[in-house]
Amino acid sequence: MKMTKEQKYRLIEQAEPGEIASLEKKVEQCHWRQEFHIQPSTGLLNDPNGFSYYQGEYHLFYQWFPFGTDHGMKYWYHLKSRDLVTWADAGIGIAPGDYFDSHGAYSGSAMAHEGKLYMLYTGNTRDRDWIRHPYQCMAVMDESGLITKWEHPVIPNVPEGYTDHFRDPKLWKDGDSFYCVIGAQRANLTGCAVLYRSTDLHTWQFQGELRTGLETFGYMWECPDYFELDGLGVLVFSPQGLEPSGDENHNIYQSGYVIGKSLDTGTRILEHGAFRELDRGFDFYAPQTMIDPQGRRIMVAWMGLPDIDCPTDPNGWAHCLTLPRELTLHEGKLIQRPIPELTTLRRKREERVADALTSESKTYTGFKGTAYELICEYDLLSAKACGIEFRASATEKTVIRYDAVSRKLVMDRSQSGEPVAASYGEIRQCAMNGDRIKLHLFVDTSSVEIFVNDGEEVFTSRIFPHPESDEIRFFADKGEALFQAVKWDFT
Repeated sequence: MKMTKEQKYRLIEQAEPGEIASLEKKVEQCHWRQEFHIQPSTGLLNDPNGFSYYQGEYHLFYQWFPFGTDHGMKYWYHLKSRDLVTWADAGIGIAPGDYFDSHGAYSGSAMAHEGKLYMLYTGNTRDRDWIRHPYQCMAVMDESGLITKWEHPVIPNVPEGYTDHFRDPKLWKDGDSFYCVIGAQRANLTGCAVLYRSTDLHTWQFQGELRTGLETFGYMWECPDYFELDGLGVLVFSPQGLEPSGDENHNIYQSGYVIGKSLDTGTRILEHGAFRELDRGFDFYAPQTMIDPQGRRIMVAWMGLPDIDCPTDPNGWAHCLTLPRELTLHEGKLIQRPIPELTTLRRKREERVADALTSESKTYTGFKGTAYELICEYDLLSAKACGIEFRASATEKTVIRYDAVSRKLVMDRSQSGEPVAASYGEIRQCAMNGDRIKLHLFVDTSSVEIFVNDGEEVFTSRIFPHPESDEIRFFADKGEALFQAVKWDFT
């Protein structure tokens, strides 16, 4: 049953007696709760926010609606970590309720500066006629961990020529100036990103649109993130309204990037190549990056999508975040690799197998489970296809398959369990060349992240099988293939 506006736009202090405790109990009974991914205690999780490093710790916030799985009054929920693997619960980071965020503290970013952490976010408001008025607001965390919102927005108006879809500021510093990019929709209902500049973080000047080669590219750009890598400029963003084409753009909304010359902040020109999707799977959106003390560019994303029902909705919660990934550049393409720190999740015991498969599917002792890491390398000899079936049983399986004839890597969740967004298709695929393939899987209770050929491609997806679906099967079709695999349990 859908909530009313009054129910969706309540502050947590307005909860009925025992309401949150009742929700927590319902959530605890869900057999799809994750083992090692960030997930909400109750309610809806969506965009990662404020991903940063400050006072010797990584800080990560996420959009949180505590009362259920509708999109309603959003908070920033705060987590912190010393290793990007084990996260301590720091509670609510930014609570809405002021005139500039009366209907939610929406997405934004954070940056450490002169001993404090500055958080620039979109305040969502609605007037009596339910018309949106977005504000760009600042909150600051001091060394004690206290977060204080500034009394007034730093960007109080939407510039002329843009609609009220104006949000998700990403903050950075260059020289003596601060900049932010904001996702926007033009008055002609096309998407873009705009640039602001400040010298003191208080007063911001509108510079204009980023001048890209994507004049009519969807109807809204969410969560823009500009950064530089190996001397090149990278713009990551989540365009809404792209039409499917070939193997591309089959999710309800997309997330991707363009790479080119560094952004000229004076002319706002960003010369770039083609737009590429960041992830080939079913559930990936609103990525955000940060640079850590080692100089690594780290990315986290929402493992979910807007406007999609989730099988956990009846259990009072929905969605999780991806594992952190290190971004590097190779031949004009972003490579995504799981951060090395994730090896600390591995239990001491590991299972290994090496075998030759000839037109068959096989299981092996020790290769089963519902939360684990698996690395498998295939060498196709004469086989026309090879791959892995996991979270499998007599009636369920999720399949990652390399087809050597079509030169495509295919993920199939048509038999993964409870369906998700089946109207958008249950197969995702991308081009892949070569007769050797490496598959690196992080399988959790209700998700999988598959890194292909050391991050050349990634497939991120939620899956909702029954708990007893825990088999792992290795297969080769119509010929012979050699493979070796190693597995570590996480529980």
